[in-house]
Amino acid sequence: MLPVARICVDVPLPHLDRPFDYLVPTTLDAVAVPGVRVKVRFAGQLADGFLLERVAESEHGGRLQFLDKVVSPEPVLRPEVAALAREVADRYAGTLSDVLRLAVPPRHAATEKRSPATSPSVPAADEGSPDEGSQGEGSQGEASSDVPSSAAARSAGIPPIAVPAVSEAGWRRYPAGVALLRALGDGRRPHAVWTALPGEDWPARLAEAAASTLAGGRGALIVVADARDLDRLDAAMTGALGGTGAHVALSAALGPAERYRRFLAAARGHVKVVIGTRAACLAPVADLGLVAVWDDGDDLHAEPRAPYPHARQVLLARAEQAGCGIIVGGFARTAEAQQLVEAGWAIEVAAGRDVVRRHMPQVVTVGEDDQMARDPGAVSARLPTAGWRAARDALLRNTPVLIQVPRRGYIPSVACAECHTPARCPNCSGPLALPSATAPPSCRWCGRVAAAYACPECRSRRLRASVVGARRTAEELARAFPDTPVRTSGRDGVLATVPGEASIVVSTPGAEPVAHGGYGAVLLLDTWALLTRADLRGTEEALRRWLTAASLCRHTGTVVVVADASLAVVQALVRFDPGWLAARELADRRELGFPPVVRMASLTGAPAAVADLLAAAKLPQGAEVLGPVPAADGQERMLVRTGRSGGRALTLALRSAAGLRSARKATDPVRVQVDPLDLL
Repeated sequence: MLPVARICVDVPLPHLDRPFDYLVPTTLDAVAVPGVRVKVRFAGQLADGFLLERVAESEHGGRLQFLDKVVSPEPVLRPEVAALAREVADRYAGTLSDVLRLAVPPRHAATEKRSPATSPSVPAADEGSPDEGSQGEGSQGEASSDVPSSAAARSAGIPPIAVPAVSEAGWRRYPAGVALLRALGDGRRPHAVWTALPGEDWPARLAEAAASTLAGGRGALIVVADARDLDRLDAAMTGALGGTGAHVALSAALGPAERYRRFLAAARGHVKVVIGTRAACLAPVADLGLVAVWDDGDDLHAEPRAPYPHARQVLLARAEQAGCGIIVGGFARTAEAQQLVEAGWAIEVAAGRDVVRRHMPQVVTVGEDDQMARDPGAVSARLPTAGWRAARDALLRNTPVLIQVPRRGYIPSVACAECHTPARCPNCSGPLALPSATAPPSCRWCGRVAAAYACPECRSRRLRASVVGARRTAEELARAFPDTPVRTSGRDGVLATVPGEASIVVSTPGAEPVAHGGYGAVLLLDTWALLTRADLRGTEEALRRWLTAASLCRHTGTVVVVADASLAVVQALVRFDPGWLAARELADRRELGFPPVVRMASLTGAPAAVADLLAAAKLPQGAEVLGPVPAADGQERMLVRTGRSGGRALTLALRSAAGLRSARKATDPVRVQVDPLDLL
């Protein structure tokens, strides 16, 4: 009797989200092993797939087709990654094939041939064309030399890596820090929520945690939000591991050849430490001892493609699956991380208040009503008195100044100068903006120029700025400080670092460059733009943005925030106490019944399609349907929520309902997102 292979066929239809059995011909028996890419006949056509497992016989009573082709003998899908992908698909009401597109990068045949599996190091591959059996996109990438370690190295006849001694000095400032480091080195599985000190060299701390794990003979996986953070962590990891080539950095920014080469280094066990952006949370790391995520509140950790998994949740599931340690770290703290602490699942790793006070800069609050100074220099710079003085003093000390402005561009929003009516595009009703000091107003939605705009209320042609962007702010600061270089960092060009000398850096949130030695002053302007966002996570996100910028300031410097000092989020910034605000946020969500206290799913689509999916779904007992509310393009949005205990039943019910609609060939799609970031 011929053996049977269970295949995950790459088809997008939810009702076909299950393995299919195929017979393995004798000619392919040696290479048809679990994890390889294959081609099979499905619905009369050749389809791509992954071989999940081999079984002696099939449970299917009908006639089986033969496996058509093994695309490559390279096993790129490890069994634990396949199991994790199945769990992620179930958690987010998605399909396994969609998750595997995120987990495994497209095959690059030339790279695979030039990187033999028996080689102890993976040489750089020449450019070539991807194989025709390539799977969907992933985010993988970067390495130095790829040297095996631990059990994989011994089985290949290669000596294990000699890891340099791990310094505990940086972690000593946290009462539980040294214990966390030693637990990782001893092979235990600590769960920690780490709140970093102001000005903390967080890449060095995470690199020390990974090095300690590697010294104990196990692997580590660390996920960050963007390429700038990845570059900093990559440099710190190289220093902590002594340039042994024991790690790879995976990023979607790399080309297909290099990305695949470095993915293979991890898949073959040549390296045991992997760092990367969100898709790296599914990277094939053998013998995991640590998974970590930095700045889990950053929305870049949420995958924008179906089934929209969040890196933090994937790593939590992976820690449970692998029985390894986990670190959820950041300068701020999310309500999800706070829930892990309050539930007793994770310990809090945070410095004492006396240590925080020694490391934090002075924080000065300025109210919106009294922010503008009488000093002519401050008025021309559009700064509050305290901010102008803090910037001036920092520049006199030959230190850089960071100014955070929450809007990019020149003047991203204008209004009538007479009646203050917001200026809207006559063509599409989008907001009008001024791209420069001399250009006419244009629409931010359709791009049309509105040179002859007149206010529909008072017919005035004069416009005023409603919101001032980063480029206009930089222009005003250049006039106020004519002898000081002014730099901008934002969407048009993000700076990684700036010199530690007198200069002004105007940045949008998330694009703040690191200054050598730290900034002498940090100014947080137009804070209302973050505080007034109609978003469940608006307060949490505002504090995260502010703390990220404020933590770049020297402890002898000054942070000036233009906001009402009585607000809880401002008080959390003044004290550098994100845990206190996270506890308040979690308590509010518990009372209101919002995630992470409950499991919630968002259904967006045509009204009839949403109603059809809900009618087909066998929702768990106690599930509550909220809505509908209008969405874009004539669609509607409905929410379904249930307690955490019914979360899995809810997602499986929605996935099953989507499968029934797919089997009926329903044409109107419904977008299903579990615990979406934009609930309001």
